[in-house]
Amino acid sequence: MKNFFRVVSFLEGISYLLLLFVAVPIKYFNGDDSYVKLLGMPHGLFFMLYIVLAIVIQKQMKWNAKTLGIVMLASIIPFGTFYIDKRYLR
Repeated sequence: MKNFFRVVSFLEGISYLLLLFVAVPIKYFNGDDSYVKLLGMPHGLFFMLYIVLAIVIQKQMKWNAKTLGIVMLASIIPFGTFYIDKRYLR
């Protein structure tokens, strides 16, 4: 389960960075929102899966409420999921 969470964490982080640093600038500088639509749905699914898996894996990883909060908060910070992988999942 931990390895699956690591994969989802990586994909969520990549999809967030692509959405934030590629799709959104294209939307606002070129007026083309197709990339936001294309990348938004997968990112949303990875985000929800990340949150659910963090709750499920909490007991296995012996995380307290504070650690779980940090893991969840990292999902909305750019590069946060990569930090979580390095700090809590390896």
